[in-house]
Amino acid sequence: MRQSYPSDITREQFEKIRPILESARKKTKPRVLDLYDNFCAVLYIVKSGCQWRMLPDDFPKWNVVYFYFQIWSKKEEGEESILEKALRELVTELRLKTGREEKTSMIILDSQSVKNTSTAKKKAMMGVKRSVGSSAI
Repeated sequence: MRQSYPSDITREQFEKIRPILESARKKTKPRVLDLYDNFCAVLYIVKSGCQWRMLPDDFPKWNVVYFYFQIWSKKEEGEESILEKALRELVTELRLKTGREEKTSMIILDSQSVKNTSTAKKKAMMGVKRSVGSSAI
């Protein structure tokens, strides 16, 4: 039995998205590993941002988790990936459970990055001139 991580979902939540994840399955041989553990490992990577090879030992091997991540992340033209569908399903369920609307109704933009884009080239050029001028003295 593996330990619990903050990125984990419950088994009940997982059962709701299991059909989505299993839709990518090739029917060649029976699955040996627990799909729940693989999905929680993918969530751990996404949440923590750690390297694949640094995945804790109580998850399946990193290369197996990466294999599933590749399959679930493939996008067909004009469609969401299986992973995006599963995550959207989880978020929608949580939003509805907490009394919010199914989709977000607000977005926040950072205008600071927009203000700086027109002056960035000029600032870079001034910095080059200063460094050249000071080193020539």
